[in-house]
Amino acid sequence: MMNNVSVVTMFTLSGLSGTTNYRLFLFALTLLCYFVIWLVNLTIIVTIIVHKKLHEPMYIFLCNLCINGLYGTAGFYPKFLIDLLSKTHVISYAGCLLQGFVLHSSAAADFSFLVLMAYDRYVAICRPLVYHSFMTKQKVGVFVFFAWLVPFYMLFMSTITTSTSRICGSQIPKIYCVNFLVANLACSASIANIVIPALNYTFYFCHFMLVGWSYIHLIRTCKASKENWSKFMQTCVPHLFCLAVGVVSLLFDLLYMRFGSKGLPQSAQNFMAMQFIIVPPIINPLMYGFKLTQIRQIIKSALCGRGSVVGLKS
Repeated sequence: MMNNVSVVTMFTLSGLSGTTNYRLFLFALTLLCYFVIWLVNLTIIVTIIVHKKLHEPMYIFLCNLCINGLYGTAGFYPKFLIDLLSKTHVISYAGCLLQGFVLHSSAAADFSFLVLMAYDRYVAICRPLVYHSFMTKQKVGVFVFFAWLVPFYMLFMSTITTSTSRICGSQIPKIYCVNFLVANLACSASIANIVIPALNYTFYFCHFMLVGWSYIHLIRTCKASKENWSKFMQTCVPHLFCLAVGVVSLLFDLLYMRFGSKGLPQSAQNFMAMQFIIVPPIINPLMYGFKLTQIRQIIKSALCGRGSVVGLKS
């Protein structure tokens, strides 16, 4: 048998092993959570698409952020709901790699769009005279294209690297698949499985540094003007909050997966593993929906049956 052919065709997800007594409750709660995620994200997406007044860079990036939230959660919730109703929690080798790719690429794309939103606010507030000439529809389209392409390409390469390893185990101590845990089941260590993830983490750490740099300039600029400070509080505070939620949720899982104690109860492990699949997809649209004036007024008007809201003032 060739070295790059896996001898394992199915994995067992052992994260649900201790949930027998309250699976139906978890199923109902998870289904409700998934419904809320679709409701709030789809509301923002449809609102931005339907109302031409919102066809601006900030809202276009937000729309894609919400689409990415639906994409990422689709890689987890349907499979998790099926597992809650099943006595066996298995996933095929190909399905495991696909799930890992979807969850990883969605998390990476989240940061890409949050960086674009930070840069958009930097140009709008710090360089307002060149904003409309720089953030044209063509350039925004290019930004969005690469915000999807780069995470997909980087995580595709990581997934391909994992798939070439010969696997000598079938137990994944989690409720979903991630490349790191699949790579840990490899019969022998691979340099590529270390180098490529390290490059990915470095790349997105640079994203985080870029956001920090842009907000240092934003705060310096906004402190000198009451009008700019008002803009900062309205559009930048939701962004900072969403970024902080995303980073903390992801770090919870990543740090525990690599350095956490194995003696932690399985329910606590599952809670930390689900943070970035539950919190950001709900918080992101809610924060922007309630905080950004135009979106809030449009949604409120639609709920009250007032019809069109042409001429709204932000």
